[in-house]
Amino acid sequence: MTHDTIVLGAGMVGVSCALHLQARDQAVALVDRRATGLETSYGNAGIIQREAIEPYALPRNLGFLLSGATNRRVDVRYQPADAARMLGPLWSYYRNSAPGPLQKISREYETLIALSLETHQQLMNDAGANDLIGGSGYVMLFRTERELHAFHQVADARAQHGVQHIKLSSADVAREEPSLIGSFAGAVRWTDPVAIRSPGELVQRYAQLFEERGGAVHLGDAMTLRRTDAGGWQVDTASGETLTARQIVIALGPWTTQLTSRFGYTAPVIPKRGYHMHYAPVPGKALNSTVIDAEYGYVIAPMQKGLRLTTGAELANVDAPRNPAQIEAAEQIARQSFPLGERVDAEPWMGTRPCMPDMKPVFGAVPGVAGMWCAFGHGHQGFTLGPVTGELLAAMMTGVVPRVDVRPFSPARFA
Repeated sequence: MTHDTIVLGAGMVGVSCALHLQARDQAVALVDRRATGLETSYGNAGIIQREAIEPYALPRNLGFLLSGATNRRVDVRYQPADAARMLGPLWSYYRNSAPGPLQKISREYETLIALSLETHQQLMNDAGANDLIGGSGYVMLFRTERELHAFHQVADARAQHGVQHIKLSSADVAREEPSLIGSFAGAVRWTDPVAIRSPGELVQRYAQLFEERGGAVHLGDAMTLRRTDAGGWQVDTASGETLTARQIVIALGPWTTQLTSRFGYTAPVIPKRGYHMHYAPVPGKALNSTVIDAEYGYVIAPMQKGLRLTTGAELANVDAPRNPAQIEAAEQIARQSFPLGERVDAEPWMGTRPCMPDMKPVFGAVPGVAGMWCAFGHGHQGFTLGPVTGELLAAMMTGVVPRVDVRPFSPARFA
């Protein structure tokens, strides 16, 4: 069972890395403790966010900070003991969210986002997955004129970078989404993003494409990773096989540094957990587009399983006990505006976004560890940025010059 590369982690990022390495004539094995696409890649809002040319910065206004401290906001919550352990990275996050640093970070971040639709579309075509597309664009919904007009400035600024949008009045919103309850100041419809009706299934289609092209997918424990006497890598599968490869890619999302730290590399990951729940549609009350409630930070997305409500961020360790308070608060507010039927899921799904203090993903060679590469830290955009990350990492690993400057995303920046 000898390969050129073993990829640990079968979410959107890991599967994309495996596919692009395979396209460069590498013999690749893909390993995960679960079936493909069942961790963080499964539970998101299903949007390929071409408009997201700026990462999610930490709001620096006093009102947000004071209200956040109460731990009652719908968009951001925290588990106190876990948040206390994150104070160092959170302080760096706060500093990087200042206008000056954020402008530089956004310029670098945009080089990846600009390729997100192109790289996804190629894989969707190859995987025969275009049937999962639920439409183009999504709606940012506003309740107040003040917030709406402030966001118009954001939309106009992004238009200078080629990101398209349509400004919707209150009447436009009522016409486009007649099933919404109540009236709203207006909305901004981003027209470039693509909505996917089952994000977990899209990852699975990509994994099936990898297998059809001769790739091997295994269940196994990444923590069995070890060096060989010859300087390569080995990992055990659940079926008792031992896989061996010259190189290893660690794409385990929020668990990545748990493994890399055993080999001397760590980085300050800020785990942002999120929850979702599906609801049966109300007969005759369809939602035509994915909608983000800008005031409260939750998303309502039409999915194959029903309407999916996804929450904002909960600052908590990946192994911390679940806390349903955030999704219950979001549901209570969402039911006042959206046609949500009965709950479909037995309990809320939960996943963890691996976020970095500088808001940029981490991919490239792990410093000081020969033959080890990593791809993690995509924050809220792992689903969007998986394919472009896979392309750029595969180029680096095979000695090809990537088509964008990858230095801003190097793991060495945290060494």
